[in-house]
Amino acid sequence: MRESINNNDRAEVLVHALPYIQAYQGKTVVVKYGGNAMINAELKAAVIQDLILMSCVGIRTVLVHGGGPEIESMLSSLGKESRFVQGLRYTDEETMEIVQMVLCGKVNKDITALIQQAGGKAMGLCGIDGGLLLGRLLKSAGEDLGLVGEIETVNASILETVLGSGAIPVVSSVALGTGDAKGHILNVNADTAAAQIAVAIKAEKLILITDVQGILRNVQDPDSLIKRLPRSELENLKKQGVVSKGMIPKTECCSLALDGGVKKAHIIDGRLPHALLIELFTDEGIGTMIEA
Repeated sequence: MRESINNNDRAEVLVHALPYIQAYQGKTVVVKYGGNAMINAELKAAVIQDLILMSCVGIRTVLVHGGGPEIESMLSSLGKESRFVQGLRYTDEETMEIVQMVLCGKVNKDITALIQQAGGKAMGLCGIDGGLLLGRLLKSAGEDLGLVGEIETVNASILETVLGSGAIPVVSSVALGTGDAKGHILNVNADTAAAQIAVAIKAEKLILITDVQGILRNVQDPDSLIKRLPRSELENLKKQGVVSKGMIPKTECCSLALDGGVKKAHIIDGRLPHALLIELFTDEGIGTMIEA
């Protein structure tokens, strides 16, 4: 049963949020949307509401998404087995067609439609549109990954045009190949794409929605969440083993954004409803904030 609150409590919540709304009004925030929040219907609805509220109070919001579970499901239904190299999906021509179809044709338009249906304004884009994302082939430890790419340039003017219209750009993480990849569409990591987009449009914040609380000093202890730390401490935390395994690429994306001029990067738990609003508009926050 939902706990009832009185009107004074509601007013207190709004007043508490006011300084944050004033601070971020007119600023740009890039949100990478992934994990369970993309699959669970209740969590998905909460994220959509958060994005619309952010837009309504004047925060210029860009949403970047992946779609690993949906891609995996489609590959499985077609009887195609996934192969991973250094943790990255090997992407041959056939797999790339499926990635493009799922990310650009289904997931992207589903998210855009949800925002519109909830009363927001959104425009679905993929990295191919207008040369939004241009990339080259990525080599991981010298190994061939097929049509997996890394982004070379971001056409920020496209995103600025959409933001200027009052809409939320919803971006799927594929890129148009250049150089040795010319003539190909490339599968790019959504976390990295979000970080590089944040740099290109001079965002105030990068927020990664994940399936973990944030950075924990002890992964066995949920109460050991590091709520705030400077960029300079990340290397020490890696050496100490505090940042390890799947958290390493996430912090590397945060570092990429911060080193490129983004002021703050956040890793938050998308398994909790309205995690975005709690992180942005409360003193306590909900995840880990890394400052430049």
